[in-house]
Amino acid sequence: MGPHPAVAAIRLAVRRVLHDVLTEHSTPEHGARAHRPAGDAPAAGEPRRPPLVLVACSGGADSMALASALAFEARKLAVRAGAVTVDHGLQPGSDLRAAEVAARLTALNLDPVEAIAVTVGREGGPEAAARDARYAALDEAAERLGAAAVLLGHTRDDQAETVLLGLARGSGIRSLSGMAAVSGTRDRYRRPFLQLDRQTARKACLVQSLPVWDDPMNADPAYTRSRLRHEGLPALEKSLGKGVVEALARTAQLCRDDADALDAWAADADPSVRDDAGLLECAKLYALPPAVRRRVLRRAAIAEGSPAGSLFARHIEEMDRLITGWRGQGAINLPGRVVARRQGGRLVIRQG
Repeated sequence: MGPHPAVAAIRLAVRRVLHDVLTEHSTPEHGARAHRPAGDAPAAGEPRRPPLVLVACSGGADSMALASALAFEARKLAVRAGAVTVDHGLQPGSDLRAAEVAARLTALNLDPVEAIAVTVGREGGPEAAARDARYAALDEAAERLGAAAVLLGHTRDDQAETVLLGLARGSGIRSLSGMAAVSGTRDRYRRPFLQLDRQTARKACLVQSLPVWDDPMNADPAYTRSRLRHEGLPALEKSLGKGVVEALARTAQLCRDDADALDAWAADADPSVRDDAGLLECAKLYALPPAVRRRVLRRAAIAEGSPAGSLFARHIEEMDRLITGWRGQGAINLPGRVVARRQGGRLVIRQG
């Protein structure tokens, strides 16, 4: 008799990602040299070590299911499997809980296993600050350990929530495209479960007798995502019927395809709307479709030092009005102390 259907589903999802990692590892441009820590180069004639794949595990059902699937599949493939759990320090006893999660991961025969404590700031609100601290810790661990990939346990439900949060902010299609299956520096982050629902992961833990920890913050109505998870999405399903989560996840993929195409169009159009000095020409920008023009403006602002995460739609709209609604208005202040102004038919974007 084979494994329970939920266990089979999570293992298959992880197996596919590991095969991708192995394929990339075997090619020169994606090989171990791009991920190996300094001073860890193999000697001449020494065989290349199998790639290291880490799982980011909080101890919750999604990430524990992911850790168990990675441990199982790695034994059958030329992959080393390890894990990282991050202690955000936001709750009493969080250090003990992180140590407990690390012990569970070690019991799954993952190696190396690290528990990393971080300091969560305040910028962007508690949820964003915790996320930033977590990814910084994961990036540091991946670089130091030479990991080829870090697996994240985001599910289809998480994707649906992300789409709705983007919609509530009035964001463009890039925000509505949700989380990418592959993202980060050198395609570091992989999300195998974006096509699986949260209940499948929880069921896989149950049938494997894997202990899980339910973070009380995930049920705290003080947090926007928690309210959406426990109130917003259930209300939508009650009004619109089942299938809302699947539809939102499908919308995310469609939006991602469109956003990728528009980004590529903007990258191709960028050189054609600049003069010999590299300045943006307003008349040529005006002739572009609005969606492409705004992407060119965003690219230009980021290139001059405006942080992508702080550059919002309202900033781009104000820049766009310098092109489409020019009435002699003054300069536009952008995040990162970048200033955009119209001068002599050119859009000049510079550090202030």
